[in-house]
Amino acid sequence: MLTLEVKNRDTKESPEQLRTSGFLPAVFYGKKEKSTPITIYTKDFLKVWKEAGESTVVVLKNGSQELETLIHDIDFDPVTGKPRHADFYVFEKGHKLEVDVPLEFTGVSSAVKDLGGVFVKVLHQLRVEALPKDLPHQIEVDISTLAEIGSQILTKDIKLPAGVDFKVSPDEVVALVAAPKEEEPEETTPIDLESIEVQAKGKEAKEGEEEVVETTESEARAESKSEK
Repeated sequence: MLTLEVKNRDTKESPEQLRTSGFLPAVFYGKKEKSTPITIYTKDFLKVWKEAGESTVVVLKNGSQELETLIHDIDFDPVTGKPRHADFYVFEKGHKLEVDVPLEFTGVSSAVKDLGGVFVKVLHQLRVEALPKDLPHQIEVDISTLAEIGSQILTKDIKLPAGVDFKVSPDEVVALVAAPKEEEPEETTPIDLESIEVQAKGKEAKEGEEEVVETTESEARAESKSEK
């Protein structure tokens, strides 16, 4: 079982100063456990969190006190992405818990590999109920059953570990294979040949008109000379 060493925290201490010193401000609470501020070595927390996620039991050791908890919430710095604060929920022993467990998709779908289908993850986690000791870190979903375009995996198709039950509809769609997208042909503007031909004819006509005007002026000058 994963364990974290924690210490009670003086709320007068600056959270920023604690973080600078390598500690993470945190708190634990529960139905029968009052809210208690604590500190944890940040590097220890990151190691456990990576392994536990939010669905695996973490034991907090506070001196002689040991509390079974779940990582309930984490506040991250919007700039650095590092955790700034963590909440631990202390659950009652012998009572089942409802938590969201992440899905891990495994295997190869022939509909994707051979037919060019598009694999779509409809859900990324599922809500389950179990005793703390039975809670899975993740739920594996085998996608090799997706053999045709349009194939789906429903909640009821997933095999859960012993002692774990779904808290969602058995007909909830978890994943599917969609038809491949057809590439749309590029739109091209057709060339209007008639328009080009008309323009050409118009130009020729203009040139002809100029020739007629020049000829008329020559004839007029010739007539004027003969009269003189």
